[in-house]
Amino acid sequence: MIRCEDFFEIFKKEKLTFFTGVPDSTFEDWMKFLADGNEITNISAVNECEAAAICAGYYLSTGKIGVLYMQNSGLGKVVNPHTSLVSKDVYSIPVLYMIGWRGEPGVKDEPQHKMMGRIMLPLLDVLEIPYEILPDNINQAEEVIIRMKKIAEDNQAPVAIIIKKETFEEYVPYKTADLDYEMSREDAIKIIINNLDGSEAIVSTTGKTSRELFEYRREKGQGHDKDFLTVGSMGCSSTIGFGITMQTNKPIYIFDGDGAALMQMGSLATIGANKPKNLQHIIFDNSSYDSTGGQPTISPSIDFKQVALACGYNSARTVKTKEELEQAVKYLKTEKGPNLLVIKVRKGARKDLGRPTTAPIENKNNFMNFIKN
Repeated sequence: MIRCEDFFEIFKKEKLTFFTGVPDSTFEDWMKFLADGNEITNISAVNECEAAAICAGYYLSTGKIGVLYMQNSGLGKVVNPHTSLVSKDVYSIPVLYMIGWRGEPGVKDEPQHKMMGRIMLPLLDVLEIPYEILPDNINQAEEVIIRMKKIAEDNQAPVAIIIKKETFEEYVPYKTADLDYEMSREDAIKIIINNLDGSEAIVSTTGKTSRELFEYRREKGQGHDKDFLTVGSMGCSSTIGFGITMQTNKPIYIFDGDGAALMQMGSLATIGANKPKNLQHIIFDNSSYDSTGGQPTISPSIDFKQVALACGYNSARTVKTKEELEQAVKYLKTEKGPNLLVIKVRKGARKDLGRPTTAPIENKNNFMNFIKN
């Protein structure tokens, strides 16, 4: 395995010190290293498409190659700027893509990663992106970085290095300050569920939010048919929920995260413009990408409440305590949507948090039956 400090020395020597992207748990420790600063520029982008454009701008102003890190699910978002911006057929801009390999064939992973894991290498070939898999040996890794950088420079086009799980040694970050709010996300989910009447459908975002919702339903002995657990498609829960409101009068509650909301923040404009009366949008804001290791988001600089109001939501409020949350849920139950509720919560989740035991297709079918009935 590779020490993050040693890996960075390779990048530093090769003058690859500009990083941007969306974190991935495959190289969680490298993400922690980047978040610490360490003589680099690291821009936390809200999505991978944006990150590709940032790398393009960096190259246009410096003539230097930027490094774009992403989970392989983010490769889908990069397809457009790759083919229409940085491609040799357009502006011919070199970028080093650093891609975490979720869903690697033969390695156990979650359902949402299987297809991309299976097609990633063929997709890179179709996109004409030269790539190599990063070895977990520092000397061999250095050879790969040097070789791929030269190809990017010679071709004036992007290249990729593929990162497998357990490539990096554990890195303990220096920056550990967390926001000390009264509630965890799981606390907040329990309070919301306890204050709903059971007629509501919930669309929950990918990651630990859906896992915590699933486990609390099981703890209470409730079924899972009222919840659509978005196991992938980060940032899409709000518009999935919006799409459902078009065809039902049932109250639809969106359980969103700050990172997911930032990734597809244009969704607030779509929701606000169409004003679905039965939609309530809840963002659990812990200022982190919790499911990929707790890397920071840019949410501390964003006022979701004001954004939602500017987009046409009927109301928006922020709560930080259990008492405030209970009052806010009572309000949502009586008010026509769309309304936004931002809940400030602590980062992290319990270590024994499980995963949904129902398959995504089973979840889909049960949820559809609930909506129809």
